[in-house]
Amino acid sequence: MKAGKKKQHMSGLLLLLLMTGCSQEEADRYDTSFTALNIWVGTEAGAVYESVDYNYSYAYEEGSITFHAQLVGMPANYDRTFRLQVFGTDSAEVAPTVRTEDYVIPAGATGGTYKVYFNTQKLAHADLFSTSDGNVSFRVGPNEQFAIGTENHQQFHVVLKNYLAKPSNWDAANYPRVALSKYFGSYSRVKYQFMIEHLKLIDFEINYNAQTSYDEATNVVSASYAVYLQQVMQRALKQYNSSHDEPLTDEYGLPVTF
Repeated sequence: MKAGKKKQHMSGLLLLLLMTGCSQEEADRYDTSFTALNIWVGTEAGAVYESVDYNYSYAYEEGSITFHAQLVGMPANYDRTFRLQVFGTDSAEVAPTVRTEDYVIPAGATGGTYKVYFNTQKLAHADLFSTSDGNVSFRVGPNEQFAIGTENHQQFHVVLKNYLAKPSNWDAANYPRVALSKYFGSYSRVKYQFMIEHLKLIDFEINYNAQTSYDEATNVVSASYAVYLQQVMQRALKQYNSSHDEPLTDEYGLPVTF
């Protein structure tokens, strides 16, 4: 009997040790009185990247990066809101260009995908980050509803760039390739920025022999699709000019045309 009781006691002690050995995150996940908020850049499935690049040159006005947020704890039956703080080496110069939102985790949800916006036109100097990259970070601002996230999920980093090279096929291309200038006119940095912002294409190629409108794998468009892209840019330019006090002009002070 004594041996049996001792064995039973040891089994109970082992179970207690296993229970207390669970990670804090695992315990907190089921604690309705505790909620932390993980944030990261990477994949929605949970892969965390060390940083993400943002190039001001890829948008004439406003572009964005995507980040993810996930609760550690139970969802609530009401919407919960959080904001981001910008900090880091170049935060003073970057902050005027940044637009964040009141990010909402809806009732019953455990997380979501969100964006931070950067406005090229609000850079203090047009050539800022054009010769060396900038660095900035984001974290959740003070929030009574959320504790800070778990390790590697408490902040995310953005590497800032601001340089754009003229495509080698802008003015000339060997047949069956076609020079971009045939459809989009003379090159300017502002024009190319405007195109990237609206077409979401960088360093693409036009090819007379292309069998599909756009081949994502090779970044090649057909000649007929290039006509469509030209029309897209003409409409975008018309809309821009009608909604701004001054028409879109390039770095040389000349009106942009397509």
